[in-house]
Formats: sequence, C-alpha cells, structure tokens
Amino acid sequence: MTRPAATATIQIENERIRVTEWRFAPGTETGWHVHPADYVVVPMSTGELGLETRDGVVVNSLQAGVSYTRVAGSEHNVFNDAASEFVFVEIELK
Repeated sequence: MTRPAATATIQIENERIRVTEWRFAPGTETGWHVHPADYVVVPMSTGELGLETRDGVVVNSLQAGVSYTRVAGSEHNVFNDAASEFVFVEIELK
C-alpha cells in the first residue's frame, strides 16, 4: 500500500548532526528507508504510529516528550493511520 508522503523539514544540518521535523498528516508515510546513522526521536505528539519492517507491522504508542533511540541500519516505513496529525523531531548523529 502506498500512502502520500509525510512532510520532512530539515531544521539543522552540519557535519555532525541532522535535525528533521516530521509531520504525519492522517494517512501519510515516510516511505521505506534505511538510517545510515544512529538517531534519536523526540515525539512532539502523543498517539500511535505504525512501523513496517521486513519482519512485519507493529504499532508504537508514543508520548510527547518521551524520546527513544535507534542504531544505524534500521530499515522501515513509518506511517500514520490515526485520525489526527502526529509530529516528531528526529536527530541523526552523523
């Protein structure tokens, strides 16, 4: 299933980090991608986002301000099947 793209706005980018705000309107997705670097996600909303991986689909419950981290090599597609917008900030460590 292909969904419209979520909106990514790069806020800061230099040789050490990239900070991106992701806005997921209802029914949008990132598209499949692989993270080349370790990263931190800071949810700005509380709610659920879906995560498609090669192993299947999971739904993650996220809380505004409660951050999490993943290592380089993470491959997935993030999507929003909820009725409201979801926003998070992603900080990639180059």
